[in-house]
Amino acid sequence: MNHKIGRIFKGDKVIWMVFFFLCMISVVEVFSASSGLTYKSQNYIGPIVYHAGTIIFGVVVAVITLNIPCRYFKLMTPFLLLVSAFTLLWVLVAGTKVGDAGRWINLFGFTFQPSEIAKGTIVLAVAQILAAMQRENGADKKAFKWILWITLPACLLIGLENLSTAAMLFAVVFIMMFIGLVPMRQLGKLAGIIIAIGFAAFFLIMLVGHDLSEEEKQLTKTEQIDQPKKEKNFVEKMFHRADTWKSRIMKFSKPKPTPKEYDLDKDAQVAHANIAIVSSGIMGKGPGKSTERDFLAQAFSDFIYAIIIEELGIIGAFAVAFLYVVLLYRTARIASRCENNFPAFLAMGLALLLVVQATFNMMVAVGLAPVTGQPLPLISKGGTSTIINCAYIGTILSVSRSAKIKKNKEIVPEMA
Repeated sequence: MNHKIGRIFKGDKVIWMVFFFLCMISVVEVFSASSGLTYKSQNYIGPIVYHAGTIIFGVVVAVITLNIPCRYFKLMTPFLLLVSAFTLLWVLVAGTKVGDAGRWINLFGFTFQPSEIAKGTIVLAVAQILAAMQRENGADKKAFKWILWITLPACLLIGLENLSTAAMLFAVVFIMMFIGLVPMRQLGKLAGIIIAIGFAAFFLIMLVGHDLSEEEKQLTKTEQIDQPKKEKNFVEKMFHRADTWKSRIMKFSKPKPTPKEYDLDKDAQVAHANIAIVSSGIMGKGPGKSTERDFLAQAFSDFIYAIIIEELGIIGAFAVAFLYVVLLYRTARIASRCENNFPAFLAMGLALLLVVQATFNMMVAVGLAPVTGQPLPLISKGGTSTIINCAYIGTILSVSRSAKIKKNKEIVPEMA
């Protein structure tokens, strides 16, 4: 029996344990944090059954992916680049909107975010470029140009609807170039340009965006129902989310009010996330005993880390963060043992995607960053993101299982 299970769950056992614990935490905490969904639907078991089914399907995807020898991932790159480009353009033209963001494509009743596919595809392409252009003293200077030719258009298309995802993806690519020994002079120039563009974008957002009060927002919503839509000019179409970005910047930059001065109507999410954290204590209230889940609109997604802290306490918060640290560290160990560069860069890039996104989410939950809308990987309730993140784990496991190991290492790889 154990032998049969071992044949299914192949690859690095530490990665499997981290994956298992994150999935278990996800099932428990999403079940607890979905009170708003269960109240609306009057179906108290439906949301968690759906999420548990998504997790199980994700595990199946991970098992399938880990059985693909890592050398075959190279063959997928051209096809995935075409799919990513097509879907990213599609979502801009005819994407399904939730709120003011059109990030989803509805195809035959199945909804997915093209940005989720594009993130992994860019990491796959960058890993291939870095591996192919490695020289004795590091990456060839031309690698920098090829990486930017692929990364910048993708980040631009993603950033029009999801600026935080685009920034996160670019940060991961930058770290990959640093790991891949791209000349520091090129990275330094790029960092300077990014800072300059960041300041320019900040001023443009503050100039184009409108800072509406809550009353004005409600009035605008009412007027939109009664009045015909006005034709937007090019700048308004390109920066149609400037109002949201400006609002988040303004809220984050303002001095923090005292508890008595806090307006729960204007800053409900941040306020209730703070209440969840400060009321947690060392051990927390216990699984399923959150009270702030009933007031947080995205308790099961963007702010699930606040619910984890409320229920599991500071110890639970550090435990979850520690799991992501172990995931990154273990992947780095796997990458260091690879004889070839491509699987090493691929595994590190995917691990960085997961860990950087987790860091963003946790920083938002504890008030160290403005609200970004990034879910907590492998824990938050999700469809496309959960399944694709499981595929990332499967790819890392595939590298640990099938990549050739350096001859000076005593460990012998398990061959496909």
